[in-house]
Amino acid sequence: MSSITKDTFFRGYRRENGRVGVRNHVVILPLDDLSNAAAEAVAHNVKGAMAIPHPYGRLQFGADLDLHFATLIGAGCNPNVAAVVVIGIEEGWTRKVVDGIATTGKPVVGFGIEGHGDHETIMQASKAARQYVQHASEMQRVECPISDLWVSTKCGESDTTSGCGANPTVGDAFDKLHALGTTLVFGETSELTGGEQIVAARCANDQVREDFMKMFQRYQDMIQRNKTSDLSESQPTKGNIAGGLTTIEEKALGNIQKIGRKCTVDGVLDKAERPLHPGLWFMDSSSAAAEMVTLCAASGFVVHFFPTGQGNVIGNAIVPVIKICANPRTVRTMGEHIDVDCSGLLQRERTLDQAGDQLLDMMMRTINGRWTAAEALGHREFVLTRLFESA
Repeated sequence: MSSITKDTFFRGYRRENGRVGVRNHVVILPLDDLSNAAAEAVAHNVKGAMAIPHPYGRLQFGADLDLHFATLIGAGCNPNVAAVVVIGIEEGWTRKVVDGIATTGKPVVGFGIEGHGDHETIMQASKAARQYVQHASEMQRVECPISDLWVSTKCGESDTTSGCGANPTVGDAFDKLHALGTTLVFGETSELTGGEQIVAARCANDQVREDFMKMFQRYQDMIQRNKTSDLSESQPTKGNIAGGLTTIEEKALGNIQKIGRKCTVDGVLDKAERPLHPGLWFMDSSSAAAEMVTLCAASGFVVHFFPTGQGNVIGNAIVPVIKICANPRTVRTMGEHIDVDCSGLLQRERTLDQAGDQLLDMMMRTINGRWTAAEALGHREFVLTRLFESA
């Protein structure tokens, strides 16, 4: 039996809207690529503030622009963020992001560079950031029930040990967390190919099943419209192939292990969309590591499980990423990136139940304040998903 029960508490930051974070970031958020330099200058001026630069935000339109705003607003709304300074090249779109984040009740302010220049913008934004950092420094962790926790998962650089070891370890932990009323998410639409009917069979009801299959078919239709030959140079990746995976179907069967044996799929999300209730959600999302974790952050998830086989160094600017690995060679050669070594599972030194509890123990330590390997090594990947070319 897991040591985590419905009566388990962790120490988190209770935000103005009732959500609970496990980190206390003050974020300097550029609206667009032209504002990165100013955002990074502010973070340089104010210790404790964190800029999260990205290369997009100009000449986007339609659904791509909507997703851009949803991701930036969602990142600012994430409960791991205490306050936000938004910087944009012009004030109209900057204000839209500020207004979206302000719905949470947290401190947020925006600055437009046009008509002011970098010097004036950086000075004013630095003053605001300094006040926000001091405000955040006085916040205290409080006891929160485990049901307040939101956990996401994605795997990367998978190999044969992923589907047999690291991914089932996440699945065991998800089974235990699902029973406690937490909010969970998985995705990677492309990496369900060939196993989509297994996921459909796990859906809680006919409506969820219909929603899931619509999302999956939307991805399949997109591939048919845009592919030039086939996916053999992309799925499985060269790293997957080197690790012993031969087909996307084989990869999918390993990927699906992350949702455990008991969880039901309780809802379906579009990219960066927020869940409406506890349970396990599927989110239509890229299989690119930094993109998917960024979407999870934008959806409001506060801690991430990342199983890897060959070794993936991904982190995130907002969400602590817990790395799990069952490959003893990777643990030996890339051990500084691994938080949970579950290679003993494949060596029959521990059971799946014990491996799941090992991950949950690391999760509890992480959400109570312990830095993950990715955090300690400075990995702050923040990559927006694009749908279209720019206009």
